[in-house]
Amino acid sequence: MTGGDGLVGQAGQLGDEGRLRKESAADESAESAAGDSAVGVKSAVGAESAADVTDGSETEPAAGESVVDESSAVVGVRSGIGTWTAQETRRAIAAAQTIVVKVGSSSLTQPSGHLDVGKLEALAGALANARLAGANVVLVSSGAIAAGFGPLGFASRPTDVATQQACASVGQGLLMAQYETAFGRYGVRVGQLLITAGDTMQPQQYRSARRTMATMLELGVVPIVNENDALASNEIRFGDNDRLSALIANMVCADALVLLTDVDALYTAPPKEPGSRRISFVPNVTAMIEEIRVGGTGSGVGTGGMVTKLEAARMAAVSGIPAVMTCASNAGPALMGDSVGTAFAPVKQRGSAKRLWIKFASHPQGTLVADAGAAAAVRAGRASLLAAGVLETRGDFAAGDAVWIDDEAGNHLARGLVAYDSEEVPDMLGRNTAQLRRLLGDEYAHPLVHRDNLVLV
Repeated sequence: MTGGDGLVGQAGQLGDEGRLRKESAADESAESAAGDSAVGVKSAVGAESAADVTDGSETEPAAGESVVDESSAVVGVRSGIGTWTAQETRRAIAAAQTIVVKVGSSSLTQPSGHLDVGKLEALAGALANARLAGANVVLVSSGAIAAGFGPLGFASRPTDVATQQACASVGQGLLMAQYETAFGRYGVRVGQLLITAGDTMQPQQYRSARRTMATMLELGVVPIVNENDALASNEIRFGDNDRLSALIANMVCADALVLLTDVDALYTAPPKEPGSRRISFVPNVTAMIEEIRVGGTGSGVGTGGMVTKLEAARMAAVSGIPAVMTCASNAGPALMGDSVGTAFAPVKQRGSAKRLWIKFASHPQGTLVADAGAAAAVRAGRASLLAAGVLETRGDFAAGDAVWIDDEAGNHLARGLVAYDSEEVPDMLGRNTAQLRRLLGDEYAHPLVHRDNLVLV
């Protein structure tokens, strides 16, 4: 029970009669995360050694002020909250015991679209060395469609879904065969794990995938993860592996995320433009996303662009995971903590498994529209959403499903796990706790979304 208002704090247990609601998707994830010791080890660089952001200058910028240090090529925004320095971020990546590495299609293929075995072997060598040095390595690899359309006689990547899926079916086998051979030269075994977006949205599938990867890592296997392009639909899919890699990093409690692409770093403008500068360190990627002008939407081979990589870095950062983005040829130096590419500092503390799942992996099934007062309370943080402050409900959802919490203007404020089915909610709207208890019974005198199951977006 929470203090003062007598509200039950979990969506899973409501009512004096023991009415059981659907268990929140990540409760079990949060409880069992500590048990996955094979993948849950934090790096040696922790909160005690993490200092506030420093940029090398003598003066301390105000919160939100841009920081440009020409001597170190550091371009950033001071967030007003403690994050890591560039040195600490690189050192954490070098010390990481569990690493997720993402490589895009364009980094593995020739201009013609055929698989470039030389590039793949070089990447495998860098990752095998990290594995043999004692690190757990998970590789999130694109390339199935790119590897398949050449052998099937296409001159370029097909654009229709059915043909792409056929190419993926052929290409995934070719891709894995090459990886198995390349890693095998170092005595490292690999295993394939194909995931759809729906797998990360459903609690049971999410936990199953996490357990599988934990066991693979315990056995010394390098999991090679890709979106299951042969089954994914345009309606529900990742669309690129950048976001998938950040979700996988959360799933395995990674200590570092390495994003490999066809450019060597993030720049202040498209690299070909005069005055464009490489950004070696981003202390606050959330703030930087709004300030950095990103050119292009990715190569013709892949589906991701720089925006998706920034979003992946943001997902990692707010999850407490340091990240680095660079080209595939810099994989080895990046894993060693060398000053290549762009490093992204994380927040000092990793959030709970449940809240991270709600924020990044859950798939909202409906919407609760909050009035002005409730919206302000939600924005302020750590406030439950009560029926008295909800104006309307949209969509079909069951108790325990994720829903959006919007303001009256339609802006997304938060995601949360709702405690009631969509057909029950309309009778509850606008009523305070006493009214709900008197008119509908004790089991309805609880928040629609408890604050423990609510995450701001």
